[in-house]
Amino acid sequence: MYHVKKECVAMILAGGQGSRLYALTQDMAKPAVHYGGKYRLIDFPLSNCVNSGIDTVGVLTQYQPLVLNEYIGNGHPWGLDRVHGGVHMLSPYESQGGKNWYTGSATAIYQNIQFVDRYNPDYITLLAGDHIYKMDYSLMLDYHKKQKADATIAVIEVPWEEASRFGIMTANENGVITEFAEKPAEPKSNLASMGVYIYSWKVLKKYLIANENDPAAKKDFGGNIIPDMLKDGCKMVAYNFDGYWKDVGTIDSLWEANMDLLNPNIPLDLHDHNWRVYSRNPVMPPHYAGENSFIENSMVAEGCNIEGRVDFSILFAGVKIEKGATVRDSIIMPNTVVKSGAVIEYTVVGEDCVIGEKAHIGERPEAIQDKDSWGVAVIGHQIEISPETKIKPKAMISENI
Repeated sequence: MYHVKKECVAMILAGGQGSRLYALTQDMAKPAVHYGGKYRLIDFPLSNCVNSGIDTVGVLTQYQPLVLNEYIGNGHPWGLDRVHGGVHMLSPYESQGGKNWYTGSATAIYQNIQFVDRYNPDYITLLAGDHIYKMDYSLMLDYHKKQKADATIAVIEVPWEEASRFGIMTANENGVITEFAEKPAEPKSNLASMGVYIYSWKVLKKYLIANENDPAAKKDFGGNIIPDMLKDGCKMVAYNFDGYWKDVGTIDSLWEANMDLLNPNIPLDLHDHNWRVYSRNPVMPPHYAGENSFIENSMVAEGCNIEGRVDFSILFAGVKIEKGATVRDSIIMPNTVVKSGAVIEYTVVGEDCVIGEKAHIGERPEAIQDKDSWGVAVIGHQIEISPETKIKPKAMISENI
């Protein structure tokens, strides 16, 4: 089949289990997790690609890919349903050498060298599928070309006390990376890798093949590819990003990222028509607020029916809050029903749940004396909570109660 040459191809790593999101990722990959009332995490790298002029995208899946595959489909919502290029779902496959799972990020790209080579790109953009941010990759590619770099790594300054959680880059005054450390105990810099990389494809391809053929090598970028390129004197540069960026890897970070949308001081504008975040949305009627409802400082998606009280919360499509029910500081995912008199506070509730009458889930932090026992509660998907059940803060519910 004839393939049009592409200057740059994007590869999105979307096969992660997201084990720290517990009940929310039991039956779906982390990039498929809901966010912001009408999005999923994967919408951000896909939308960034389209807005940046990258129209050929490989999405590498592995863990529980069904929901993600169904959601992305042919890529139409993002304008990626194309004859030449478009979006491609890339899962591990059996070759003549046998069956091979993706054992690391480097292996995942290595196994798809043939896919990339079909488009004969000069550059490859490597992205994580579970970060929330808006970024113009074309500006980063221009910087990569100007620097004549072999690799360009997007970095963001993080608080020094958090630097040990990230891959940390040390760069000189010209932006050239001189040192890399994966989650260092004593960081020398606070420039954290954002999981956004641009590589010159011919250079990266050589290192991927060498890495795969070395039985002693770690099969990921942080473990071997980046250190090996640095050691061999490849030119690697840091690209500074100063916008909003959130790594949604834990329940707390998922809750915080959603609540950030309700904070007018957070610079993540989802209403910017010049840089839209595209998604696949259900077709539903407008939301309805009954005569006894109270809604304040919240985001409410289409198809919701609200008869109760909603405060500082995010409601996805089709949520129903019955009369006398209260939802505060929480995230309620699609088609969940909160029955009359129920109270939900500081909780993430999965999709298609039923919260019984007068149930009480979660608690406000000021109501808890032992602060170590407080945290965001989580109700998994398709869970039924019986009437008058009380669920404590920090609880992780994955079965009916």
